[in-house]
Amino acid sequence: MNVKIKWLRDQLSSLKLEGMIISNPKNIKYLTGLSEEGTLVLASKENIFITDGRYIESVNRHLTIDDEIVVYDSRELSKYDYESIFMLEENVGIEEKYITYEQYKKYLQSYQVNLVETDGIIENQRIVKDKEEIDEIKKACSITDKAFEYIIRNIKEGMTEKEVAFEIEKFMIQNGADGLAFDSIVAFGENASMPHAVPTDRKVKKGDIIQFDIGCRCNGYCSDFSRVVFVEELKEEYKEVYDFVLEEQKKISSLLKDGSNIKTVIKDRETEFKLKGYQVLHAFGHGVGLDIHELPVLRSKQDWTLKENSVIAIEPGVYIPNKFGIRIEDTFLVKKDGCENLTNSKKDYTIIKLAK
Repeated sequence: MNVKIKWLRDQLSSLKLEGMIISNPKNIKYLTGLSEEGTLVLASKENIFITDGRYIESVNRHLTIDDEIVVYDSRELSKYDYESIFMLEENVGIEEKYITYEQYKKYLQSYQVNLVETDGIIENQRIVKDKEEIDEIKKACSITDKAFEYIIRNIKEGMTEKEVAFEIEKFMIQNGADGLAFDSIVAFGENASMPHAVPTDRKVKKGDIIQFDIGCRCNGYCSDFSRVVFVEELKEEYKEVYDFVLEEQKKISSLLKDGSNIKTVIKDRETEFKLKGYQVLHAFGHGVGLDIHELPVLRSKQDWTLKENSVIAIEPGVYIPNKFGIRIEDTFLVKKDGCENLTNSKKDYTIIKLAK
């Protein structure tokens, strides 16, 4: 029996819902392990995965008898077939935070049931990871650490941000990753002042600061990691900001554990930023899992109590417009008595020499 689907059915029953239509591919992956395109439908008598015929063979290779999922080819389903899926149901849950209005209307027309919002029921369950999920995230974190150590030894004179980003992606895939968790951020010098800088043709040069924000996926699960390094020399203007950002990350990670209140912890950090005259341009962190950005969000507006076995990225950053930026980020596992750092690359000043 599929344990996660059984859990979801129990939750739906408590909400007086007789089924659910799941269309978010990350939620389908979480519940079934499937990565193929399709829609998972929980009806009263069976669990159905409706997919394009091109994916039927791949889906059937992944599913076992214990999954208790029936696979339908969407091209072979008639209007009557769709209506008959929920023949005995009236109230069926949907992922209102994911589907478009067009999809909502299509579901109404196809299934002929009352569609009810479920308020992120699956996403909230995904916050706490099981052992298998944690193991996949640890693999992704290990590959990310290795990719960082590799790239800082192999940046050559004249390389562009785009070329460095490409080398990172290639290394990750060659060393066991399924792919990137997100488009890599590699920002030289003044480009590092933009938190979500996109790699350009800007070439590296002596005196640059380089901001990395990288991560990969293993079996769908993500890592998230940021570091800065200094090319050939460390300018004095970087030190004060670097020390502040690193100290803020240490403070946050030392205060977060099972039972910690995010609002209380982050409010103090936001105050400290303002006292230093630094803007808070983004959250201090976020959950990590099948999505690179999951719940919870590390903001003072988030009145959230952390739970053991949540995985979070902690990423304070300071950005000086048109000059430079510094963000230090690691992926952490929340435990009973603190946080375990899953990305372990060094955090002291790192000065690199350009390879010839």
